[in-house]
Amino acid sequence: MNQTPLASTAPRRFRAFSMGRHVPLHILLPSLLAAGIMLVPLFYLALRAAEADMATLSHLVFRPRNLTLLINTLTLALGVVILTTFMALPLAWLVVRSDIRFKRALTVLGVIPLAVPGYVMAYALIGLGGNYGVLAQLTGWQLPRIEGYFGATLALSLYTFPYLFLNLRATLAGLDGNLEESAKSLGYGSRDVFLRVILPHLAPSLMAGWLVITLYVLGDFGAVALMRYEAFSYAIYTQYSGAFDRIYAAWLSIMLLALAASFVMLDSLVVKRKLARVGTGVARPVKPVRLGRMRWVAYPYLLLIFGASIGLPALILGYWLLLSPPEISFFARVPATFLRSAGAALPAALLAAAFALPIAYLTVRYPSRAASLIERSAYIGYALPPLTLALAMVFFSLRTAPFLYQTLTLLIVTWAMASLALALGPIRNALLQTRPSMEEASHSLGHGPIATFFRVIFPRLRRGILAGVVLVFVLCMKELPITFLLAPTGYTTLAVTVFTRTSEGMLAEAAPFAAAIVVFSSLSVAMLLTKEGKR
Repeated sequence: MNQTPLASTAPRRFRAFSMGRHVPLHILLPSLLAAGIMLVPLFYLALRAAEADMATLSHLVFRPRNLTLLINTLTLALGVVILTTFMALPLAWLVVRSDIRFKRALTVLGVIPLAVPGYVMAYALIGLGGNYGVLAQLTGWQLPRIEGYFGATLALSLYTFPYLFLNLRATLAGLDGNLEESAKSLGYGSRDVFLRVILPHLAPSLMAGWLVITLYVLGDFGAVALMRYEAFSYAIYTQYSGAFDRIYAAWLSIMLLALAASFVMLDSLVVKRKLARVGTGVARPVKPVRLGRMRWVAYPYLLLIFGASIGLPALILGYWLLLSPPEISFFARVPATFLRSAGAALPAALLAAAFALPIAYLTVRYPSRAASLIERSAYIGYALPPLTLALAMVFFSLRTAPFLYQTLTLLIVTWAMASLALALGPIRNALLQTRPSMEEASHSLGHGPIATFFRVIFPRLRRGILAGVVLVFVLCMKELPITFLLAPTGYTTLAVTVFTRTSEGMLAEAAPFAAAIVVFSSLSVAMLLTKEGKR
């Protein structure tokens, strides 16, 4: 029986680990190129840090200020993790396990805060308090200015809790009702069922959500800087932009990277238990729990959560836009600033999809250890704190390609590197759903690789590619730290404009640009949720 080349060689490639002899060059070379580009930040960050002499290095690493930054950063991450848990866990339980009404709408409201950038949330909190705050202007009651550790913790929690909510909601929805019924039949009360049955099954979701939130906290710059809280990310930027001490900034970046890597390793060590149902038959859905008198607690809780995470930014932006509007000239600048943001974000999204496509094809169609290594390299940019990635690309451009320093090209490439993982997921999933036999049939009919790709594969990958492009585009439109260090002089995006005007106390002038980000991001999130609902 004749076998097609694809079907006959795939198992042997995996065993032989000799990928280069079998994988077509038009797939292998772009994959290696993308993997090589992703390694550039790590190489140049280490190269720059190695320029420090031992005495200077010892002084840099062991200076007391680093310990203060470490404690501040860890304290901030711990505070955000605790607060997001109190926000996300009850919300997930209510929309999945209770008989509360309008569950679909509550779920959408629980995801919408993802559309609000951290610096816009910080902007809203800052605008609420103080002598000239919105609360004092509307009610005469003056709230202390929200800033420092409390302000940074609150701002970060209000827009990152959806990451934990989505994880917990998915786990609660898939939990087998037989487990709880069995526990109750053994005499356990509701409290013991939750602590001994439900909570252990939620542990992987909690760890996954906590890891994502912690990485966001470590890499966030806008909210931390606006709140005047000194964490590693803020110190890296001030060291680079203020003192121009790039060696010290490189070592701070390496410390931040080591901190992020330690959390990733801790997560992989802790989440080793595999929690799955045993026995035969299908899982039984759990009956919704009647809230009863608890609804008088549940509804105020929902009002507080959504009011703070969605209502507060809307209130502050509405106040500055309607009751205390800036000059009309600021509104006139919004379209041009929006086009500048989109003009860089769209090429970055297309470039990320172009990087992701051969890697996804290599991983799915030609699996091997080498292919897995190349795939994992795609996540380097996403795992690196944005300031660390930006600083590494500054070193790269100054040392190797000075003509790229502070150019739009370098900004677009770095944005694509930072978001490659977001584009890779949807494309890989779409390719997994496309049968290899369709390509084999096309080859047997005499079509070459290019004709097969555009006539057979691309139509089936189109939705995945579009989803990846949209995700990367939205992320780049909100991105701040990389833009700050790499954007050409005078190339101000929406994110940079909001941050600079807010940090200078020009809250009204920042409002039109912040509203443009929130509206556009909300529309994008709503579009993705609509697509999810149609599946």
